Amino acid sequence: MNRHVCRRTVSAVCAALAVTLAPVLASLPASAAEAVAPGVTYESFTVTSAHGPVVGYLVRADLRNPQVSLDLLHPASIGARETVSGMATAQHAVAGVNGDFFNISETHEGVPATGSSVGPEIAEGRDLKFAVPDGQRFGPAMAPGDSTRDVFGMGVDHRARLATLELAGTAHTSRGTFAVDGLNQYALPVDGIGLYTHDWGTVSRARAACGTDTDRSAPCSANTAEVVVRQGRVVSQSDTPGAGDIPADTEVLLGRDGGADTLRALQPGDHVQIGTRMSARALPSFEFAIGGFRILSGGQPLPKLDAATLAPRTGAGVSADGRTVYLLTIDGRTAGSTGASVAELADMLRSFGAVDAMNLDGGGSSTVAVAEGSQVAVKNAPSDGAERPVANGIGVFTRR
Repeated sequence: MNRHVCRRTVSAVCAALAVTLAPVLASLPASAAEAVAPGVTYESFTVTSAHGPVVGYLVRADLRNPQVSLDLLHPASIGARETVSGMATAQHAVAGVNGDFFNISETHEGVPATGSSVGPEIAEGRDLKFAVPDGQRFGPAMAPGDSTRDVFGMGVDHRARLATLELAGTAHTSRGTFAVDGLNQYALPVDGIGLYTHDWGTVSRARAACGTDTDRSAPCSANTAEVVVRQGRVVSQSDTPGAGDIPADTEVLLGRDGGADTLRALQPGDHVQIGTRMSARALPSFEFAIGGFRILSGGQPLPKLDAATLAPRTGAGVSADGRTVYLLTIDGRTAGSTGASVAELADMLRSFGAVDAMNLDGGGSSTVAVAEGSQVAVKNAPSDGAERPVANGIGVFTRR
């Protein structure tokens, strides 16, 4: 952005924007940000840019306050979608924004979209899902070096950070040991084997064998195998991916290509012990994590960010000490707000104090909701005209 002028805002936002975005500012009102809860504030602003007015909304969470925390907003199952306000209400969050990009549309004939997210999910310290291969993602182009395995989250040390997660998965069987390459994800790597649990939900697992690591639209593999394991023993095997509820005492292994050949060696009655763990090298374990792609690192925007495409945007940033979180939503595609580019989103988050930041899903998904008494209210103007059900979100929580 350039030639920004704050028209309707609070002083904290305009002061931050002035540092990097606005050579000339109008006189600022003396109002302060609205306190949502101890350690959590909300504020809105309007900026005039070279391409028109831009309306934004900022939630700040102070993790120095031990009563304030972050966690994943999510539906009852991974293969499902829900509105941000609905998830925030159900989980008793004081504020929330939408999260990762997700499998909302499908080009493979007869294969339903799963509704599940691109990247990893960790909620309340529990691994829910891992990331699809980079070539299987949805959303605008990532910066060079970004990965679907990148996450924004909060560690057990109560600090927020960006990191890249790895999945360590192994299945020990009475016929040998093999690697498990995926967890509850809508696309598996070529020759891979994925684990699906009760968290996945009832949606078909057929999408997991479609596309390749580099081409989301490539045909589905004709070589698939699925093994159902109940209480540590194989109970059935099939050559086609299944659907329907997976009971809590049951796990499903799905293989494609070479992974399918591996699974066919298993027979009913075989013992199987499966273990998976997501972690980031040399970092504390995550209590919460969500996918997206990096746009700010060490206080600098990543190279080759899109600076031309204007749209509603949502981003999450964190201060250098990991103690202040910035959740930013930008309205777009309306006469009242033109939207922002990914590069502008990075600049805005940096101006507020973020040194590392992630771009989340935008467009009709961009939503911010804030508690007002016993209700959670949507504060922005979603470009679809109403809230879009999404795969997940970032929730701000306070202990009372």
